[in-house]
Amino acid sequence: MSQNNPYPSQQPNNLDTWERSVLEKLLMQVYRDQRRERIWRWIRTLLTITLIVLFIAMISGKKSSNNSFYVQRSDSHTAVISLAGIIDSNNDNAAKLIEGLKNAYKNPNVKGIIIRANSPGGSPVISDTAFSEIRRLKSQHKDIPVYVVAEDLCASGCYYIAVSADKIYANPSSIVGSIGVISGGFGATELMEKLGIERRLKTAGENKGMGDPFMPETPEQNAIWQKMLDDIHAQFIAAVKTGRGDKLKWQGNNEVFSGRVYTGTEAKTVGLIDDFGNIYSVSRDEIGAEELVDYTPKDDFSTILGRRFGTQIRSEIKEAFTNRPW
Repeated sequence: MSQNNPYPSQQPNNLDTWERSVLEKLLMQVYRDQRRERIWRWIRTLLTITLIVLFIAMISGKKSSNNSFYVQRSDSHTAVISLAGIIDSNNDNAAKLIEGLKNAYKNPNVKGIIIRANSPGGSPVISDTAFSEIRRLKSQHKDIPVYVVAEDLCASGCYYIAVSADKIYANPSSIVGSIGVISGGFGATELMEKLGIERRLKTAGENKGMGDPFMPETPEQNAIWQKMLDDIHAQFIAAVKTGRGDKLKWQGNNEVFSGRVYTGTEAKTVGLIDDFGNIYSVSRDEIGAEELVDYTPKDDFSTILGRRFGTQIRSEIKEAFTNRPW
């Protein structure tokens, strides 16, 4: 009987094995070369951006951040300072607001200041800091009125800051108010149980893990959260009462402090604003200096450049160190 393989086409082929081995080695070498090239491309990009930023920083460092153009103006005008976006440390908008106020007060030809507000609010700490600082600066410059003009939105922390002004104006369709405090999260304990996942959280202190979404919240911890929110809310209400005084028609209407928002028309009825107006009507009719000059501090070019290329750098790093052949 013949011992030959009945399927000659399936016999091992040393040539095929050799070709496969060479192809695998070639592909791995191509992959290493491409990965090395991505790393060096990222390094070159980073060095280029660093050099540009350093160069711009050297140029910017020679210029005054206080924008001396405003101080040198010799004609009477109204200073406008924008308060826009979420109020937090990343946007740094409250700090810019204070810097803009200080710049405006330096110019003897500023007849009044308008804070152009368009913000949903944000950090209560930053809002309170701005509120206190504006009132301090106003007490030192009592002859320069400070008005807030709310545009589309002046709510929560934005309104906290607004009540530090002498008067508040808005459009009838503006959204104003939201005198309240909010804190949110989620709970996934039941989902963890259904998936058979056990949370292993180690803490020292019975409330250290409070707020962990994967742990059940106790009634005692819920009471702690509520106490903190109530304390911050009380501080917010006190600031509103201090800033608005008798203008605020809240007696017998605690809904004003319930966290709800009002249209400009409703806000005028309850005393959250003084009247309707915009930056043009207020500068013309209230301040008497129709010319508007923007005193909002601008980011220097290096800051803008850093923000612009930040995402690109992170993308380059991720691409360079991702373990994939293509």
